[in-house]
Amino acid sequence: MSGRQETSVPELRVYAPEHARLAATLLLALMLMSGPWLLALPDWMSRGFIMVGLTLAAVAGLMVVQTRMRLNARAMAAELLTGFIEKDATPSFVTDDDGVIHACNGAAAKRFQDGSRDTLSGTLRSILANPSAVLYRLQSRARVDGAAREDIVTRRGHVRLAVHQMTGGSFLWRVEDIQDRGGNSRGAESMPVPMITVGRTGAVLFMNEAARKLIGERVKSTDRLFPALPVLPGRINTLSTKNGPVQVLVSENNRTQGRSELFLMEVDEGGLDAAQAGLEALPVPFLKVAPTGEILTTNRMALRLLGVESCANLKLGQLMEGLGRPMSDWLRDTADGLAPNKSEFLRLSRSDKEVFVQVTLTRVVEEGTPVLIAVLNDATELKTLEAQFVQSQKMQAIGQLAGGVAHDFNNLLTAISGHCDLLLLRHDQGDQDYGDLIQIHENANRAASLVSQLLAFSRKQTLQPEILDVRDTLSDLTHLLNRLVGEKVTLTLSHDPVMKSIRADKRQLEQVLMNLVVNARDAMPQGGEIRVETEVLSLDKPLERDRATVPAGDWVTVKVSDEGVGIAPDKLQKVFEPFYTTKRTGEGTGLGLSTAYGIIKQTGGYIFVDSVKGHGTQFTLFFPVFKQQADALAVEKPAEAEDKTAANQHGEGVVLLVEDEAPVRAFASRALRMRGYTVLEAESAEDALRTLEDPGLTVDVFVTDVVMPGMDGPSWVREALKERPDTRVVFVSGYAEGAFGEAQPEVPNSVFLPKPFSLNQLTETVHAQLH
Repeated sequence: MSGRQETSVPELRVYAPEHARLAATLLLALMLMSGPWLLALPDWMSRGFIMVGLTLAAVAGLMVVQTRMRLNARAMAAELLTGFIEKDATPSFVTDDDGVIHACNGAAAKRFQDGSRDTLSGTLRSILANPSAVLYRLQSRARVDGAAREDIVTRRGHVRLAVHQMTGGSFLWRVEDIQDRGGNSRGAESMPVPMITVGRTGAVLFMNEAARKLIGERVKSTDRLFPALPVLPGRINTLSTKNGPVQVLVSENNRTQGRSELFLMEVDEGGLDAAQAGLEALPVPFLKVAPTGEILTTNRMALRLLGVESCANLKLGQLMEGLGRPMSDWLRDTADGLAPNKSEFLRLSRSDKEVFVQVTLTRVVEEGTPVLIAVLNDATELKTLEAQFVQSQKMQAIGQLAGGVAHDFNNLLTAISGHCDLLLLRHDQGDQDYGDLIQIHENANRAASLVSQLLAFSRKQTLQPEILDVRDTLSDLTHLLNRLVGEKVTLTLSHDPVMKSIRADKRQLEQVLMNLVVNARDAMPQGGEIRVETEVLSLDKPLERDRATVPAGDWVTVKVSDEGVGIAPDKLQKVFEPFYTTKRTGEGTGLGLSTAYGIIKQTGGYIFVDSVKGHGTQFTLFFPVFKQQADALAVEKPAEAEDKTAANQHGEGVVLLVEDEAPVRAFASRALRMRGYTVLEAESAEDALRTLEDPGLTVDVFVTDVVMPGMDGPSWVREALKERPDTRVVFVSGYAEGAFGEAQPEVPNSVFLPKPFSLNQLTETVHAQLH
């Protein structure tokens, strides 16, 4: 075996006794046996020392012999195992528990020529996109079952990865390429064209389902199929079937080892010439292509799928694209028998719509000249589903990224706006620095608004839902919306006379409506009418649309329609993607509709879009009707007046402030001390718990961040409340209120304050908790 770090097989470990222990045993034996000659001891004691010394010497000798035998056994086993793996034609590796390669055989060194990789994960990166995950999964199963294997589909074909756990904790890996079968594969079985595989002596080795259906039974030799032998490829032959003789056009594909594949195309006797009639009779789109790429013959189904009237004087590369390499190379390799008989997914060069096809090329020989038969299969739906899955994965990743970025920005904005508030307390309007501080404060608020949009897209923003009547919300917005649309555009509102309430965040709902109205205005540069209609809709059964299912029940719908330029069908599915916009550079951020989508989904609703190019666009919003209308009257609006009256009446109290961000902790500490509170600071949950170990310490309010290194906010607060159950809690976080600890019980006597918060918001929240 070729060694990477160790040339020996690492799993056969034999630990020899320590040399110091063996030397100590021999020294002790020598001392005991020489003691009677050095010391004046009684005769019986001298004999005892000598016997014990001889016994220890014998034990040391046995240890040496046993170690030698084990080392010999280890060397023999290592030699056997190494020789077995070395002669294996399958690439094999021996790794430790961390994936470090200790040895590999010649097949592995030849298969993976990049010998600079020290780990199996790095070595397999040439064939696997994410080898670390696959190796970890298989190694975990091997620890439990002793062995594991998995077949993986890669761009280069199928790979079988197998692992065996060995005695000492090491792992033996084997990487095997799985070759596709020939004519009797699953692809031939499912092919709609009748096909049989014939051996050198004329025996029928395989018949696919289409051939069995055409012939009506299984046969074992070609003389039972063709009355006149030999079979003439490229010409019409008579085929004997259970229902009588049938005229078929035969195409031959020569295979290795004397085998050949015969494709049988039924021909209408009263039709055109043999080849054209056979192609036209096929129930699948079919092309005959020269090795140089010229299209020789097509059938009607192929013309309909390609979207052309004729393929005369056209090459295959002019009709489809997306192979990733020159089309001529693919055709030439297939004609020469060098390329595997596998399908390729290509995009048709059609201008009316996007169509994907699965193209299977097969080499046949007609009158001694090789030609290529291309079977086309419409794969638009498959590629659309694949694109939708990739898009959902991408949207999920962007949502997680947006949530994390928003959290970090909220911490920064809290420190910026907070320290700006502290500076504003020391400057009045006549001060020359007052205007600069106001600019800093306003721009910090603008940044907070952008962060709110990111959180809305990722559905991790903190909502403040209340019971709303959509008509009242639109009435309050009417003046602002009229100013937004301008003089060329007319805004028309239409309401259902029997309206029901919904539960949503009013500020966020207004943002959604303004985004939709502004987009409608921009779609009508020459003016027009924007209609906003509300309606109560009762669904008796679920409504399935655009891969979404709206459950049955009562819904309030809001429709925003315009008479603008409309959205092209190929762009309609992308309008809710973040940073995607049809406007010119500098006119839009691409966050408007993605923000609206996030807000509505977080509210429990749905949003759909309909558009006709040149006629306009309509967005339809679905909101669930709020059921408990009688109990919803006692919302928390009266508390606002109490907060305003008590805003400046702060008393004394002890606040334990726990925040891992030093700038935020410094601002919050100064703000609370300015209002008369005694503040104890801690930079982590562990520091806070150590502070609370003092039984004589009295704390009235915990103000703590939610997400911190180590123990998080809710966890340490639950621990602290076991000894101090009456302490009030204020949670602060740049994440949304429902984005943490959803599986844990709620913390009693706690409120949530989202970041970024101002000086007044922080102190008033603490004051409200104390009173």
